Amino acid sequence: MPAMTNARRNAVIGIVVAAVLGSIISTLGGDGGEELGGLPTFAWLVIIAFVVNIAVFVPSFLAKTEHYYDLTGSLTYLTVTLVALATTTDRDLRTVLLTAMIVLWAARLGSFLFRRVTRDGGDGRFDKIKLDGLRFSMAWMLQALWVTLTAGAALAAMTSGAKADLGLVGIIGLVVWLIGFAIEVTADRQKSAFRADPTNRGRFIDVGLWAWSRHPNYFGEITLWLGVAIVAAPVLQGWQYATLVSPVFVFVLLNFVSGVPMLERRSDREWGGQEAYEAYKAKTPVLILRPPR
Repeated sequence: MPAMTNARRNAVIGIVVAAVLGSIISTLGGDGGEELGGLPTFAWLVIIAFVVNIAVFVPSFLAKTEHYYDLTGSLTYLTVTLVALATTTDRDLRTVLLTAMIVLWAARLGSFLFRRVTRDGGDGRFDKIKLDGLRFSMAWMLQALWVTLTAGAALAAMTSGAKADLGLVGIIGLVVWLIGFAIEVTADRQKSAFRADPTNRGRFIDVGLWAWSRHPNYFGEITLWLGVAIVAAPVLQGWQYATLVSPVFVFVLLNFVSGVPMLERRSDREWGGQEAYEAYKAKTPVLILRPPR
């Protein structure tokens, strides 16, 4: 019982933190930008992100399923980005490019994750929390915050009202995004193919990009969001520059909170102590790609 009480208390804290940070970023990202109905367009986008997740949380909790969690995350990215595009008064090349970058990434990743959870029958992270409305709702609130923070720089740039030629900085950002997107897609496909091979059952993946990094898909995701931030930066103004925290936030979250640590613990439980696995860990970087020695 004490453990459950602590878990529910942490859920309340998580919900409050998500709401507060969402409010702060909505204010900063909308500074000096375009308005809609007397409210910064950026703030409306943040509200939409939270509304979408809360709306899907309700039936998901009633059905005690997490099957639509990742898909809703992608749907949120698509919704806020397309709304930003639709409400922008003067669409330039940068606005269209930022839209394409996020839409392509979100559609690809969302469909990939939904197929995976459908095939595997569920996500072990939600086994306990989906039974508790408070804890489950925290996950959806944090997902809305995740969308707000990661896409923040792009959304702020699209709704800032400022215009500038794409220029060399924009081209560099696009190249960085393309590199990150290619790495993430390649890593995901290699892992799916590895797991689909019956001869690899019970084995850890150490081929392809997974011989260069233990988490190349995460490296790709961090890189592509850095590219988005570079493209967005030239038209940001005032407090909108705070939204450039996007790639830093993705790096910290994936490398220290919900991504790498969780998967590393799972791998250590499954293969820890095995000579081949320990050798793989010793010679392969956790995140940054490096050719195998």
